[in-house]
Parts: sequence; structure tokens; C-alpha cells
Amino acid sequence: MPGAPQPPSLNLPIPVNDLSAVRTGGQVALTWTMPKKTTDKILLNGNIAVRVCRNETSAAICSVAATLPLAPGAGATFTDTLPPPLAEGPPRVLTYFVELDNRKSRSAGFSNGAEILAGEAPPAVDGLTAEMSKDGVLLHWAFAPTESSSIAIRLVRRLLSPPVKESDQGPLAQPAEPLEQSLLVEPAAHADRALDTSIRFGETYEYRAQRVTSVEVSGATLELAGPLSPPLRIDAINVFPPSAPKGLEAVATAGENGSGPAIDLSWLPGAEANLDGYIVYRRDVGASSTAVAWQRISPAQPVVGPGYHDPNVQPGHTYAYAVSAIDQQGHESALSAEASDTVPGP
Repeated sequence: MPGAPQPPSLNLPIPVNDLSAVRTGGQVALTWTMPKKTTDKILLNGNIAVRVCRNETSAAICSVAATLPLAPGAGATFTDTLPPPLAEGPPRVLTYFVELDNRKSRSAGFSNGAEILAGEAPPAVDGLTAEMSKDGVLLHWAFAPTESSSIAIRLVRRLLSPPVKESDQGPLAQPAEPLEQSLLVEPAAHADRALDTSIRFGETYEYRAQRVTSVEVSGATLELAGPLSPPLRIDAINVFPPSAPKGLEAVATAGENGSGPAIDLSWLPGAEANLDGYIVYRRDVGASSTAVAWQRISPAQPVVGPGYHDPNVQPGHTYAYAVSAIDQQGHESALSAEASDTVPGP
């Protein structure tokens, strides 16, 4: 539609408003989104000259760290290696900006500021090891006796197993596991280990560790993280049997309403997520002083619930029972404490 005459466009890219920065050791990772339009709402064409700069609180100017040609609308990343003066000394605020220039080296201003801490970072984590336990992955690392009590350990875990397709999952499938997760071990005396209980058996993981300290500067709490350790891979294979059942009780009955004598068993249910069922064992405790071996009396398929009815008993006989738990991988637990009872006579 006809309208009032407009002045010529200056072709100034819209300033970035989502710049973020994360420091790891001596490097700072920057991420942001490039604009698609100018301040006059005209689509940008061709690469845009991007200046990445940093500014100490005490400095009056923004020091240029790099100049990059980037496409409009792209997701941008840049890793800045801190020069020695900024990687040493006490913690202090360092603010990053990006500035987008047009073809005449003019800009619409700086982006939002992304703050990190300059100064000496915590040392690297040495001696990271991992081993499987029944409750998860147990991680160890070297503890320095002179280490500050304010330093925490961050464990970065990455899932290496390929994700399962939705078409291959059943109706009761577990929710998808995040590809990367972090576990923060808070500062504590002689803290040199952590147990990751959130893993899933059957998966393959990669762990890295770094020391992290939080510093309050000008009323704000910022994080200063050391370098990440080399990656450590572990296969979360379940080779651990479930716990032995507890609370086993045996109650004998003489039989009534035409039914024969029997002994009913009950025990407390197990809490393992991969529990498949139970196996019931019996031995006849007779007058013989010779120990009788345990015999399995439950069927080939594990008993599903925490109870069992044994009708194959003789009046006047005393029977002892024990129960084991078995998981879906076929690992059988130790036997429970035994329970016994005597079948009433006719």
C-alpha cells in the first residue's frame, strides 16, 4: 500500500540478545543466535562480520578476542582461550559481548553481556576411575589433602548407547534417558568418591570430572570450573544378584473340606526393579541325624508373588523351607533364613 516515504536502510543487523558463556579451565565457550533481519526488518543477505570482545570490570574498553564471518539466522559458537593475564590471579568478573557490523563497519550496538570469572581455575581432577556396584556406578578420584573445602566435584555423564526407537518399545517403556547429565558432589572432607544411582543397566556411559568453586563477586554468585578430565567409559552390566528374601514364615494345616494337609509360605516382597520372581526350596527335617540337601519344589518358572502353597507334605513330618530371589538376567540370590513347621497328624 502507498505510504509515507522511508529513509534509506542502514542495513544494521539486529543486536544479539541471547549470548551465553561457560568457562572450563582456560577456555570460554560462547553460544548465541545470529539475527535474520536488520533493525529496519529487512532480511539480511550474505555473511555478517561478528566481533567477539571481552571486558574486565575495571577496564574502560572492550578488548576484541576474534572477528568471525557468520551467516544470518545461524546458531553460532566460539571458544576463546584466555590469555595468561586473565587465567591467573584472584577471581574477578569478565564480561563477553558480540557486535555485528554492516558492510560499512557500523553496528546497532553490543549484545547482552555474558559474565564469567577470570582468574586461576581449580586444578584438574586426576585418577578418575569407575566400577560397577549393585546400586550404580561408583566413581573414585584422587583427593588432594591441601584442597580447599569450598571446591565441589562435577561429574558429567554422557550416554553412549544408541537410543531405542519408539517403534521397538513396548507400552510400558521407560522414558528416554537424557544424552548428558551432571552430578554435583558437594564439598566435604576427604570427598574422593561418588555413587551414581541414576544409571540404567545395559547402557554404556562416559564420565568426565572437573573441580568447581563458587565465588561471590559484587553480590552475585558465579562459578569457576577447572578443566574436564579425560573421558572414562564404562558398560553398566548387571552381574549382581538380588537381595535374599526376608521374613519367611511357614504355617502347616491338617486340611479341611476334603483338602489334604499343606504348608503355606509367605515372605516380604523384594524391591529390585528387575526382579523376576522367587524359587522355593525344601528339606525334610526327620529323625535322621544326616543333613538333607535342599530340593527345589517350585516350578521351572519363578514364583511371581511373595507366597507359596506346598500340598506335597506328609502328616507328622517336619519340613524346613528357604526362598531365593532371581532377577530377569538369571542371577539368583542367596537363600533366605529358613522357616519350618510340622504337619499335624491325622
